[in-house]
Amino acid sequence: MFWVRIDNRLVHGQIIETWLPYTHAKSIIVANDAVADDCLQQQIMSLAIPQSVSCFFSSIDDLQESVMNVGADSKCGNTIILFSSCEDLRLAMEKGFKISTVNIGNIHYGPGKKQISPSVALSSDDESCLHFFKGQGIELDFRCVPNDPVQVRFI
Repeated sequence: MFWVRIDNRLVHGQIIETWLPYTHAKSIIVANDAVADDCLQQQIMSLAIPQSVSCFFSSIDDLQESVMNVGADSKCGNTIILFSSCEDLRLAMEKGFKISTVNIGNIHYGPGKKQISPSVALSSDDESCLHFFKGQGIELDFRCVPNDPVQVRFI
């Protein structure tokens, strides 16, 4: 099983302390072009991940191959796939990545963004992207941590 999450922080305490136990994930794929090319960021993120959890770093272009490799490894079990933005997930989908649900956990506030929950602020591009996901039949799950109430509407 794959749990897909958009969180601009990628690997951080909430992932390790709440989402790993909730999903029973034994592996994490960080799908991010910048991190895939940055060994230092990979090392820093890997320090936070328990040794019992496998971690993989993938560019958006190589995500399908990474997912197939992790899925073929029976030791990897459930997997959390982390995207830093709506746009990265959309690019992955345009390259054939398929999902039925996406957890939108954290998108930082910034100028021109609309705060829709304590942890999610959307730009017009983010809103367009989320409409695209909805149009593809993807369920939107707005939760920062697993015990938050599920919010699936953003407009």
